Amino acid sequence: MTSTAGIDLMRGRPTPAIGTTEAKLQQRKLDALRRGVHRIADASTLPYGVHVIGVGGAGTRVVEQMLRDAPDDLLATDGSRITALAIDIGDCNGESDETLSRIQGMAQRFPADRAQIETVSLPMPPIAELQDSLGRYRDFLKLEYPLYHWNPDYQSWLDADQVLPKAGERVPRAVAKAVYGRAYYDGDRPMAATLRRFAKSVEATQGDVVVCIVFGLGGGTGSGIALDLARHLSNGIFGRRVLVTGIGIAPCDGDPDGQADANLYPVLNELDCLCDETKNVGVVRSCGDLYKNPFTAGFLMVPQEPVWQGVHDLAATHQRVNEELAALLTLRHGANLWEVLRLLNWVAAPSTQHSAARTPWGAQWMHLCGFVDLSGEPLSLDPELPGQLGLLPGYTPEFIELRVARAADASTQALATALQSLFSPEATPNAAEGGREGSAQFTLPRVAKTDLSWFFAARDAYEAATPQARLLGHALLLEQGVLLCEPSTRFEGMAGAGIGASQNWVAVPFADLRGEFPTADAA
Repeated sequence: MTSTAGIDLMRGRPTPAIGTTEAKLQQRKLDALRRGVHRIADASTLPYGVHVIGVGGAGTRVVEQMLRDAPDDLLATDGSRITALAIDIGDCNGESDETLSRIQGMAQRFPADRAQIETVSLPMPPIAELQDSLGRYRDFLKLEYPLYHWNPDYQSWLDADQVLPKAGERVPRAVAKAVYGRAYYDGDRPMAATLRRFAKSVEATQGDVVVCIVFGLGGGTGSGIALDLARHLSNGIFGRRVLVTGIGIAPCDGDPDGQADANLYPVLNELDCLCDETKNVGVVRSCGDLYKNPFTAGFLMVPQEPVWQGVHDLAATHQRVNEELAALLTLRHGANLWEVLRLLNWVAAPSTQHSAARTPWGAQWMHLCGFVDLSGEPLSLDPELPGQLGLLPGYTPEFIELRVARAADASTQALATALQSLFSPEATPNAAEGGREGSAQFTLPRVAKTDLSWFFAARDAYEAATPQARLLGHALLLEQGVLLCEPSTRFEGMAGAGIGASQNWVAVPFADLRGEFPTADAA
């Protein structure tokens, strides 16, 4: 029988019978969850203010689905506005070019005075032109950030004989970063102008705004561009005044071979060094304020593996993920997304964190978004779900909130009971209305990279790869002359090998990047 000793059920606050201050604060937090402090009572009058950037194939597909599925009254409330930007590298993937074309066509769905929808197809320049831009990167960085520490030993991270991908071939992360960097820094700076237009449109919204940057974690283009783009937009153009959320789509077993192996390790570690404030301090100390965590509203991770296991069709897997994300971003005038962000930033905050402050999640910086079918077909809630999400046995969530069309339905109540049995959260799962028909979305809060089985699988694949493949799998900090996931060539025990003769490094322990824990002997 559940005990209620020490809990004031009528007033929703802990009584002195709960021992420690931390326990009282934790109980108060969970009581706030039960009271629904994060809920938006009336979304019908909420001005729509969710703006989205999709990068790479996965990100641009989400933008397309969002525009396609947007309710007819999305922008009906005064002050509403939508800004959508889809970015990919052209001439390498005909499918991506078609996606960008369809996005442009859907702009007609929305009133011109309340919407701005743009697409960018970045050209793949010859290697000589890329090398010319990369050779002047120190000048670009000095103009961007006057406190930039000039690296006398800097050299380009791409060799002069680097073979660039042909049409239909995958773009390595380091190449995608170079292509984006050239468009952002060099010549007429078309990407910088595009981001300024995006920001101006966002700031024209007459209500609360949030920017979502959506990209795939397993590919090369999205993850190779998104982190620099997020820094430029959030820390540079917005000056950290606007909430920015990252949405990373994890790969699945159905993706093409090689897409999700070694590259996923530097992707997760780069995000880890941005989103974990302890590690981020070490990066900022070495590289400057423009490397502060750009995802000021948190980071959502969307595993595709449960969908793949349910349908065993890659196109259908992508489609279902796109539809679920489109629903999260558009239903109830964006209130579903706002409630998730409030839930994570208020209720999921550490018990010692004031609810009005931006939440420091530490190593548990990611939040997993999952979904199942209420009917159980094709996506069911079964004992294999935690493993399909990539979760290791030690992870236990504080809470789970379901998002369904109708909270009182028997199928919803049965699902809440099943989630309680499967994940054993501290608080009994509850349900909120306003979701997709037939679907139940849920968010698992505060997940660390070391809670994920695929982090360790990616680490093994990365360490078995060739040095050149490991370099091409990086993106963040290459311009600083640093290979993040390699041991420092300057200080033992620290991360960040210098590229060539570079002596730059980051103040992050190498063991923390590898996800190692101190042993009793080491202690």
